[in-house]
Amino acid sequence: MAGGSAGAGGAGAGGRPGPRLDGLFLRRFLRLQAVLFPGWPSPGALMFLTLLCVALLEQLVIYQVGVIPSQYYEVLGNKDFSGFKTLTAVALTLIVANSTLKSFDQFICNMMYVSWRKSLTEYLHSCYFQGQVYYSLHVLHEDIDNPDQRISQDVERFCRQLSSMASKLIISPFTLAYYMYQCFHSTGWLGPVSIFGYFIIGTIVNKVLMSPIVSKLVQQEKLEGDFRFKHMQIRVNAEPAAFYRAGRVEHMRTDRRLQSLLQTQRELIGKELWLYIGINTFDYLGSILSYVIIAIPIFSGVYGDLSPTELSALVSKNAFVSIYLIGCFSQLIDLSSTVTDVAGYTHRIGELQETLLSLGRKKNNSYSEAKASWDLDGHSGEDPVPRDTAFLLERMTLSVPSSGKLLIKDLSLRISQGNSVMIVGNTGTGKTSLLRVLGGLWESTQGSIKMLTCFGPRGVVFLPQRPFFTDGSLREQVIYPLKEIYPVSGSADDERIVRFLELAGLTDLLARAGGLDEHVDWNWYDILSPGEMQRLSFARLFYLQPKYAGPVAPEEGPSWHAHWLPCKEVCMLGSMASAAISEAHEPLQGCGWNVGNLAVTQQKKRRSSGRNGPERSQKQLLLADGANSFAYIDC
Repeated sequence: MAGGSAGAGGAGAGGRPGPRLDGLFLRRFLRLQAVLFPGWPSPGALMFLTLLCVALLEQLVIYQVGVIPSQYYEVLGNKDFSGFKTLTAVALTLIVANSTLKSFDQFICNMMYVSWRKSLTEYLHSCYFQGQVYYSLHVLHEDIDNPDQRISQDVERFCRQLSSMASKLIISPFTLAYYMYQCFHSTGWLGPVSIFGYFIIGTIVNKVLMSPIVSKLVQQEKLEGDFRFKHMQIRVNAEPAAFYRAGRVEHMRTDRRLQSLLQTQRELIGKELWLYIGINTFDYLGSILSYVIIAIPIFSGVYGDLSPTELSALVSKNAFVSIYLIGCFSQLIDLSSTVTDVAGYTHRIGELQETLLSLGRKKNNSYSEAKASWDLDGHSGEDPVPRDTAFLLERMTLSVPSSGKLLIKDLSLRISQGNSVMIVGNTGTGKTSLLRVLGGLWESTQGSIKMLTCFGPRGVVFLPQRPFFTDGSLREQVIYPLKEIYPVSGSADDERIVRFLELAGLTDLLARAGGLDEHVDWNWYDILSPGEMQRLSFARLFYLQPKYAGPVAPEEGPSWHAHWLPCKEVCMLGSMASAAISEAHEPLQGCGWNVGNLAVTQQKKRRSSGRNGPERSQKQLLLADGANSFAYIDC
């Protein structure tokens, strides 16, 4: 669903435990890493290796900068002016080098963020747009809330947070090993053991404080998506809402979503308070611990033979080593808040990935795969069936996927070239559901369904109840969903498109759009009336010129009146046309199959004479009027 479901994304949804830092998080995180680092040499892997080299060089420079204060103690204590000038020159050089390396470190992290977002988003897109997965996810599955938010927003935040951690995480093993050795050399075993114990205690405390934050963060992201969806709902349906004078009630409902989101954010902030207390406490304790460690060998007399100047230099150097080692551990503890964010996004993205892969595997081998894409060459891959047959249904039974409600039982039907089919019945009897099965969107409960043609200009095209328009120019709306013009190009194709727009009664739209290829930044749904949307859909159908067309009547009922215009294989009547397969809400009297409250009626082609000319070999148009009768009109 686009928004509003409780979903598995929320903590404890459906009685399940909320997302946590556990084995499930680790498995999902590793699966996402396989997407970010698909192999060698991938861009992500190369940038990661470059970041490691830069970070190691940066740490070497940092160590040299860190011991400079101890050297200043020595040259100033000995009043060595020549040594002071040399040390100052070296210090300035190291500072410039350190600043440059830090900048490159940040630059590579930012580039990794862009690369990771590209890889992960494109991977999810490939799963999302595979076959009809996007349809199943939004319409047939209610356990994934706000998939659009997960792909666009959660992926962005996951990659940004992960890239901000990358440099610190990859260098930590090297810096910890090196500075633990230096600390052991200065203070003996007591220094490294004390610091390591301090880190273990801090990790355990922060793990306890982080666990409830992860599930609350996931819940907050779900509510953010629901709140955004509510505003998008008002934006898309602004005119209907205005006709209903629904401003007050929608204000109340939108505020209700906001209050629910803010309440969750308050709870999250309350839980984060204790985490921040723990982080800040361990940060400041670390600064004291370094001096406690260095004080032990001093007061025990280990350095009793050193002069005050030498002792000051030694204390400064050892304090830097101990403080930096504690700082490395504290840095890992400080990442606790970032880790909770990454864990929350990992669960949401990982859950979406699992669902997309599961839906991608659930294909009907005999039927659904043939519907996954458009065939421009007219080869459907099916054989020993007559070429003039599009669909063959044998004892097909259909139920609503979500509720199991029986819609159609034991329907046998053959849809062939030259026959017109009208599906009629009351609302909710399964008219559109039957077309969903033919279109491969739903699977039948029982029986056999064979699609013996292809999708696209050489086969069948369905016109949905709600016209769909993508972003782009007017030409892109007419040729949709083809990516390039078909079947000819250049001025000839321009003439065809203009002619079809004229047939659809949309001559003024060409001027409003500024031409076929003029880039427009408007939303087509905002500038087209409902009637113009229907007409533009039929201009699209004229352009594609399929062998079979399946218009689906709008819920408010079609307009059956007035004139019709000949096209190659499709007829248009006012704002509604029907060719081969169509749907109507009015009861129909005549022969056919009765399936519950649903009637499917066929009529073969017949000859015509007079002004319509000789027999038309392809299709007839079956119409119903307001008097519950029907008539056949040759196309």
